[in-house]
Amino acid sequence: MLLLILILLVIFIFQAATILLLEFRRPANAQAWLFILFLFPLIGFTLYYFLATEYRRRRTTRKRGSLDVRRRELLLDRSTLLTDPTALPDPVFADRQRLFKALVKNGHMPITGRNYTEIYNNGHDTYEAMLAAIRDAKHHIHMSTYILRGDDVGRLFQKALLAKACEGVTVRVLFDGIGSIKLSDSFVRELRYGGVQCACFFPLRPSFLKKRMNYRNHRKILVVDGLVGFVGGINFGDEYVGKHPRLGYWRDTHMRIEGDAVYRLQEVFLKDWEVATREKPDHPHFLPEHACEVEEAVQIVHSGPSIIGEAIHDSVYAIITAARHRIWITTPYFIPSTALAMALRDAAMNGLDVRIIVPYVPDTWLVYWATLSYVETMMQSGVRVWQYRKGFVHAKTIVVDEMVGIVGSANMDLRSYFSNFEINAHLFDPKTIRKLENDFLDDLEGSTEIDLRVFLDRPRVQKIKEALARLLSPLL
Repeated sequence: MLLLILILLVIFIFQAATILLLEFRRPANAQAWLFILFLFPLIGFTLYYFLATEYRRRRTTRKRGSLDVRRRELLLDRSTLLTDPTALPDPVFADRQRLFKALVKNGHMPITGRNYTEIYNNGHDTYEAMLAAIRDAKHHIHMSTYILRGDDVGRLFQKALLAKACEGVTVRVLFDGIGSIKLSDSFVRELRYGGVQCACFFPLRPSFLKKRMNYRNHRKILVVDGLVGFVGGINFGDEYVGKHPRLGYWRDTHMRIEGDAVYRLQEVFLKDWEVATREKPDHPHFLPEHACEVEEAVQIVHSGPSIIGEAIHDSVYAIITAARHRIWITTPYFIPSTALAMALRDAAMNGLDVRIIVPYVPDTWLVYWATLSYVETMMQSGVRVWQYRKGFVHAKTIVVDEMVGIVGSANMDLRSYFSNFEINAHLFDPKTIRKLENDFLDDLEGSTEIDLRVFLDRPRVQKIKEALARLLSPLL
């Protein structure tokens, strides 16, 4: 008996040491997996083996998503690049050389100068604009989404895409294997039979066996003819038009882009398509010359296993630490990295106006409890936190001073920053920033600020739930 206990102890120590060795660069992940291992010694390690990030797979993903040099040269040649901070609208950038360099990453993530944008704050307006763009398509439609459902909204877009395919327009649809797990085979077959090219990004079963379950494509991209693009937080499902039986009204942010930034959306889509299908479609119409004369500055930032580093996390950190007056954040899930949490607390303690809007009614309880676990320390540092009560808030936006606004697919959580394929747009135009500012203030009207004294008196059971959820938060 003693020998058996000793053997089991050695196995447990070996498993724990393996996790610590492989996750030494990500202490939060190591903590979460050790907690699971402690609760379920053998099962926990098996889950880690199949679900945790593996470097060899990251390298393979990069290889399959390799950048097409010729296409990138064409992209840069046809874009108006802002290479100096004085070219940005806010004069404060003239004194922010360090921030500017951090954003552009030595030219790897250019800020483009000829763009026109429209911001939408709900599913109805977003879908209407998307369908209008699809109806006007002449050459191709490229659509990538995390969630695609076979409900009323899904059928509406299916019909629109099939109609364009019937007209001879090339249509490609990319959906995620986990996010769209409920999508029926018949729905996909109908698209394919009608001439629409469909691909599933890392399907469930193969992803589990190949240890790619942790890689999810959370991007939402629509590109029409290489001239019009959409990006933001909205997928394709009835819940985005308020039909979720429990959540009701769905508050979200999405945007339409014309001009240089569409080229970047196109490039990201084509790389993702290559990763999912091993195909490398190419055509001169993918990056056509555009006629946009509006001079809005826009930067497209994408991150994920196909890119070395954490571009979205690092750019958000750089922007937040450069703030001088305000930091306004809307996010459905607030599980910040240690660096971002410290930056927000430091900003609030130095007198900046730091406000965060999170849901009151959650879509996922475990993530909601993890979000609340960060609220106490935030508020103790002077950060003000509101809970949105008009329905469910799914928008992912950040407004910093009058300097920059962010709209995209990335939540302010560890999964978005370090595991998912994500895409954000950095917006520098004063008019667009004011639109995001006004939407934020409207959302505050439908929200209730959390009172720290009341929050501290929450039941002990609730605090335990939050503590456990926080332990697991790197994996949520």
